[in-house]
Amino acid sequence: MTRIAICAPSTPINPADAERVLALAAEYPTLELTIHPQCYEELGHFAGPDERRLAVLLECANDPRFDAVWCARGGYGANRIAAQAVAGMREAARNKLFLGYSDAGYLLAALYRARIGRPVHAPMPVDIRRFDGELAVRRTLSFLAGNRSELEPSLDTRPTVAFNLMTLATICGTGLMPDLAGHVVMVEEVSEHLYAVDRLFFHVTEHLRDKGIAGLRLGRVTDVPVNDRHFGAEAEEIVQDWCGRTGIPFLGLADIGHDPANKIVPFGLADRG
Repeated sequence: MTRIAICAPSTPINPADAERVLALAAEYPTLELTIHPQCYEELGHFAGPDERRLAVLLECANDPRFDAVWCARGGYGANRIAAQAVAGMREAARNKLFLGYSDAGYLLAALYRARIGRPVHAPMPVDIRRFDGELAVRRTLSFLAGNRSELEPSLDTRPTVAFNLMTLATICGTGLMPDLAGHVVMVEEVSEHLYAVDRLFFHVTEHLRDKGIAGLRLGRVTDVPVNDRHFGAEAEEIVQDWCGRTGIPFLGLADIGHDPANKIVPFGLADRG
């Protein structure tokens, strides 16, 4: 039996969505999900104050009864507690799976830097709200049950990480940033103007240019707002331009994004087979 704790390091989910996730999980007899009541707490934008979100994350991470910690939702907030969370993790967290994407990337990055647990870019419970969202939630449940058939298809012999582009850009230069030498770095984005995507790639590629990464892959850039004038380049052209300027290999596209098709990317080389 694989026991999974669901908590909310960033923003809350609602009980109705949680019940739908539990109903899907019942179809996987080797999984047992526990949704912490903190997932429903609200304080402005957040699922409770920083101190509460941190305490619950540590409670789940340090509880030896759980094999995995699954972030309920992204949004914003994990960066405010990620460093303290890593500092407070004990032996029980050392080999635990930690799953999420988007804002959860702050936590995944901090864990990967500290070599704690096994961070995984994966759909979250909140994805149940998307059109065809059951497909996304099932992808993570299936992964937790041991199925590796829906890993991102370009994964090869090189270690890999996956981030939301805005999240990675704001991690760069901070104490959360892991060493990505030799890594394939996958990025995706949602709800940003193309000029903002260009700005983000300016920052990210400048930071990564001398870090020895194996290259960049571009996931989906979706829900781009309509600007008063077209930027003049699409997302793939933007990343190719900045990779060319900084000497970073552009490796092509990645099957990740803020959508139900978002694939699984274990950080590093673990959990692929």
